[in-house]
Amino acid sequence: MDRFDAMKAFVRVVEAGSFTKAAETLHVSRATVTQLVQQLEARLRVKLLNRTTRRVNVTADGAAYYERVASLLAELDDVEAGLPGTAGEPRGPLRVDVPSPLAAMIVIPALPRFHERYPEIQLDLGASDRKVDILGENVDCVIRGGELTDTSLTARRVADLGLGVYAAPAYLARAGTPSHPGELRDGHHRIVGFRWSGNGFPYAMHRDGARIPMQGRHVLRTDDGNAYLAAGLAGLGILWLPDYMARPHVAAGGLVPLFTDWRVDPMPLWIAWPPNRHLSRKVRVFIDWIVELMAAREV
Repeated sequence: MDRFDAMKAFVRVVEAGSFTKAAETLHVSRATVTQLVQQLEARLRVKLLNRTTRRVNVTADGAAYYERVASLLAELDDVEAGLPGTAGEPRGPLRVDVPSPLAAMIVIPALPRFHERYPEIQLDLGASDRKVDILGENVDCVIRGGELTDTSLTARRVADLGLGVYAAPAYLARAGTPSHPGELRDGHHRIVGFRWSGNGFPYAMHRDGARIPMQGRHVLRTDDGNAYLAAGLAGLGILWLPDYMARPHVAAGGLVPLFTDWRVDPMPLWIAWPPNRHLSRKVRVFIDWIVELMAAREV
């Protein structure tokens, strides 16, 4: 048994919650992962996992062992990165997931500077607005907007995104320009829905002590930020957008701001990573770079 491979297999099973998912992320067969964990348990003479037909549970001894081994593996990455021949550079693969508009408009255009600074990091960037299984898919960190619903994650707030309400000129020519946010609930106007937020948006507009929830009827609802923006530009309904997404289209005449005398609370932007995982140096420098990037931008 290769003890190092066995420890990696055990850690991945714990984090992924199954032998099958662990095998997929390690690019080996399920039988190999099962054998490595069994050999590890035999060597330690301790039962690390309880297996059923539906799920894998960590024993008390397994949980304690996981904490030490996960930290050890991450520290090993740091040790290798700090060898004289590596010039102390963080290195290796790094898996992150970013909302698709943020990836296209902010993160990816800035990546040449990131790779100039950290040329040995191999970035595997997922650009999506879906809820990523950060443990099951072996993702190192995710960037997400809004309130975090997964309270088990460790997170750092990196920005507050300004929000506004917008519509395409074609939509306003057809449906008229609403003068009050309450008009969006009377059935005449249409919004573009975002799937995670139901029919509207989980925020409200404020003015002079009045609070109007962002609600309305939709003809289209999507779960992708780029598709959501495209639907608004096509005149399918009224949008609530972060300022960084709307700004170029307002300048080009593709979107018109609405209700400019009303205020919308900003959307928090987070970078989050799995709990109880020792952060390797490559993850730490990426988190710090994202914080630096967002602080330097007008969002």
